[in-house]
Amino acid sequence: MTDDPSSPMTDSMTERERYEQGLRMRREVLGDEHVDRALANRTPLNEDFQSFITRAAWGEVWADETLPRHTRSLLTIALLVALNRPDELRMHLRAAVRNGVSHDEIRALLLHCAIYCGVPAANAAFHLAEEVFAS
Repeated sequence: MTDDPSSPMTDSMTERERYEQGLRMRREVLGDEHVDRALANRTPLNEDFQSFITRAAWGEVWADETLPRHTRSLLTIALLVALNRPDELRMHLRAAVRNGVSHDEIRALLLHCAIYCGVPAANAAFHLAEEVFAS
């Protein structure tokens, strides 16, 4: 935790406040349609997970203004390429565009991933990006 009281990573927020902040951030980055679908698909098995990612990933990490959303989107895409997570990559390619990342920046990032993550991973990501950008 940080000592900066203005940081979303402080203990001054309640879990409910962190959830609400996370829900706002999640909607801004991923869009209402995606978030509404995820929330509508909650089950007794995954509802704690949905709450956790809303509070932790979106209410703390993405809400921390130390890194701009543009940078977070690029980092997230690179990590998802490295981990071979096509479903999450598809979602975050769309989110990156919402966050102001250009297709040229994504192309350059995927070339960078070819060197550091491997050509097969980058090749799959290029195909997925083409599919996402065409829709």
